[in-house]
Amino acid sequence: MSQTNTLWLYFLVVFGVVLLPGLDMAFVMGSSLLGGRRSGMAAVGGIIAGGFCHLCMGALGVAVVLQWWPGLFRAMLLGGALYIAWLGWTLLGANSVLLPTPEQQRASESMIFRRAMITSLLNPKAYLFMLAIFPQFLRPGQGPLWVQSGVLGAITALTQAAVYGALAFAASGASGWFERHPGAAVVVARVMGMLLLATALLSAYQAWRMV
Repeated sequence: MSQTNTLWLYFLVVFGVVLLPGLDMAFVMGSSLLGGRRSGMAAVGGIIAGGFCHLCMGALGVAVVLQWWPGLFRAMLLGGALYIAWLGWTLLGANSVLLPTPEQQRASESMIFRRAMITSLLNPKAYLFMLAIFPQFLRPGQGPLWVQSGVLGAITALTQAAVYGALAFAASGASGWFERHPGAAVVVARVMGMLLLATALLSAYQAWRMV
């Protein structure tokens, strides 16, 4: 298979993975619905930054260490579950969702970026992707591996930006409606909270099964 065909196949695989509903997609959609387009794009940026960190960890062999040391991977799963549960509990206990002032909006976007990045870093699916799929597209005889990793990472980032960015733009169209109906925004926030708590329980169960 030629290098061009390999890159196209990698893109199709990544595109399919990104399209699958999951925590990243829910975080982007929720941020866009409740905070508008800029909040949604801040979430997209944080997820892409987290993906870049995954790429660096894969290049440094951290992903392999996690595979060799199941206890560390289990601890990562539990840490991610606790963090996701905290986010869900925060949203579940929301009594109001108020649109921030411009100054608060900038601070909120920074917070959303950080939370999205941490969520991406604690996502066990990303590590499984780096262990099972990513190495299959590296070709030792076709140039430096760090260059190949950079190209594959760029494809991943661009795919995430396109898919999650489109989702953020689409979902942000409803933010004006939520501004006029704050009660509905609270309901959406609590539904998101329940989804995040369910995700946390699933991650904790996966960690428990590894014992």
